[in-house]
Amino acid sequence: MIFTMAKGRKLRPPQHQKRQPGLEFRMRPQPKSGASDYVGGGKLRDRVALITGGDSGIGRAVSVLFAKEGADVAIVYFNEHKDARETKRLVEGQGRRCLLLAGDVGCEKFCRSAVKQVKRNFGRIDILVNNAAEQHPQESITRITERQLEKTFRTNIFAMFFLTKAVMPHFRKGGAIINTASVTAYRGSPELLDYSATKGAIVAFTRSLSQALAEKKIRVNAVAPGPIWTPLIPSTFSAKEVATFGSDTPLGRAGEPEEVATCFVFLASDDSSYMTGQVLHPNGGRVVNG
Repeated sequence: MIFTMAKGRKLRPPQHQKRQPGLEFRMRPQPKSGASDYVGGGKLRDRVALITGGDSGIGRAVSVLFAKEGADVAIVYFNEHKDARETKRLVEGQGRRCLLLAGDVGCEKFCRSAVKQVKRNFGRIDILVNNAAEQHPQESITRITERQLEKTFRTNIFAMFFLTKAVMPHFRKGGAIINTASVTAYRGSPELLDYSATKGAIVAFTRSLSQALAEKKIRVNAVAPGPIWTPLIPSTFSAKEVATFGSDTPLGRAGEPEEVATCFVFLASDDSSYMTGQVLHPNGGRVVNG
């Protein structure tokens, strides 16, 4: 794929998916998940990670890189079963175990059940990656319904409270929580008002939770990606917008999931042992002052 620095230039075939969540196996080109040239160094050896939205996109790339670093992985996803099975194949291809858990993270009862199943299957939980999210562009705030507003907040931020609450009794000293925020938390987005608001809440949640758990030696950090080529994109935007997605960044292209997943490896491992309450910004060069 040849990328251009020109804003608005087509970078990939126009495409659109009529359903959310989007499906990675239908995307062209396929997002890069770090399954080929990433070489692990045992940074997460024998740890257990619970990753929401792990079936595709950033979640898949994080799952694969965690496995390459020696972790077993439990993936929570909504209903994208084919994508989830592919992620499981990739994780197990690294010689690690992978548990698939389908359900709605916006439901606290499901979150409690998922955590219990991870503990039952793996015996422990060391890392929680709160990554699942949804977005629904609207040209005006007047078009954001009560149902959309609540649904977006339930998936994007309520779920982080639900899962963190459920995991806490099982966490040990040295546990790590990593939340997926967004560049929109810092720059805003006129067509993604509710989504951006949840991402701002995630930044505040990360900073506050990090202080609340510091005495327990549990670190809490976040990653705020810019435009990344994931199933959320073709399932959200028009074919024309998808074709040029990411071309307005200083680097002139959207990022690949594997380019974000390395941030999660860093924050989950002892390499970041003196960091908590912080946000990393893999966003293609946008300066966000935060």
